[in-house]
Amino acid sequence: MRTDLVLIDTSVWILALRKSAAPAIRDEVAGLLTENRVAISPMIRLELLGGTKSTGEFSRLKSRLSALHEIPADEANWELATRLSFELRRQGRVVPYTDVLIAAAAIAGGCVLLHADRHFDLMDESTDLTVRSLLK
Repeated sequence: MRTDLVLIDTSVWILALRKSAAPAIRDEVAGLLTENRVAISPMIRLELLGGTKSTGEFSRLKSRLSALHEIPADEANWELATRLSFELRRQGRVVPYTDVLIAAAAIAGGCVLLHADRHFDLMDESTDLTVRSLLK
């Protein structure tokens, strides 16, 4: 697995794929895609494809996502996610399980997680997760 990969969270994909996307966000995602540095996890794929509105949109997006570096949702990733969730709750940090699973994928894949979701900033403070937030 390449260590210069960026796992782009659904929160950023949604912003980047809008027709009215901010140029800075669209350019950042486009640049990462051009450099072949974008990773995807099964949870992000599910969130993106589950939100499509037509069969054509589903097919086009599925095809584009298949070209990205895949971080598998293997047993080790699930184990890491369960440990992260346990530790976060012990610290009083309640994070949706989907976000914990995405964070675990980023950690397991050695990726920076590009996001626009405050839950990842909560995890960045107390885990091995490395983030680049569009919220700051």
